[in-house]
Amino acid sequence: MKNDHDASGGTADGRTRDRVVRLLLEGGSATAAELSRQLGVSPAGIRRHLDAMVGDGIITPTESRSREPRGRGRPAKRYALTEAGHRAGPTAYSDLAAGALRFLAEVVGPSAVSQFAEGRASDLERRVRSAVVAADPADRPAALAEAMTAAGYTASVSELPTGLQICQHHCPVQFVAERFPALCDAETAALARVLDTHVQRLATIAHGDGVCTTHIPAGALPSCPPSPSSEGSAL
Repeated sequence: MKNDHDASGGTADGRTRDRVVRLLLEGGSATAAELSRQLGVSPAGIRRHLDAMVGDGIITPTESRSREPRGRGRPAKRYALTEAGHRAGPTAYSDLAAGALRFLAEVVGPSAVSQFAEGRASDLERRVRSAVVAADPADRPAALAEAMTAAGYTASVSELPTGLQICQHHCPVQFVAERFPALCDAETAALARVLDTHVQRLATIAHGDGVCTTHIPAGALPSCPPSPSSEGSAL
């Protein structure tokens, strides 16, 4: 029998709703039934949490085709995070950071913001590079997604006929990047350097999309590990 003890107290309610936010960050959207199974909360219990979160503006319901077999009737509702819901995720920057960059742009000039963005992207590149280089070429996108998840991006990889897509379900700098797109541009360039191939940013959370999507064209990755000398030249 599923445990509903977490639905009885304010602190436990907060923990359950934090877990709902994390699952939606990772998966993009989910039905009440999917969340019930994953969290071990009864259908009635999870619906109470979801209703409260909708009321708080953290999530929003949409009607779409369920991933599960269903009989006749209306399609199951899927729940996704709102902008406020993304704020509930782990965020590394705040309005203070946006204000600091605005001040920097006004006092020093727009180039200073670009330099800051490039420095931050280079830091991310350093954090994920060792995990990517250590992986086999075919496994490097997955290794990159795992390393980015550890860095707070909640990333995953999906395969399409046209290539691979790295999806970032959370953006630690979303609310700064809305004002300063140079952050997104520099991050995309860093991912291209790490993978040593051309990539294309198709969508960003900062521009109102559900996820940040980076496309890796089919056949773009090397078929064998780079030599030590070529690794050094890519830095």
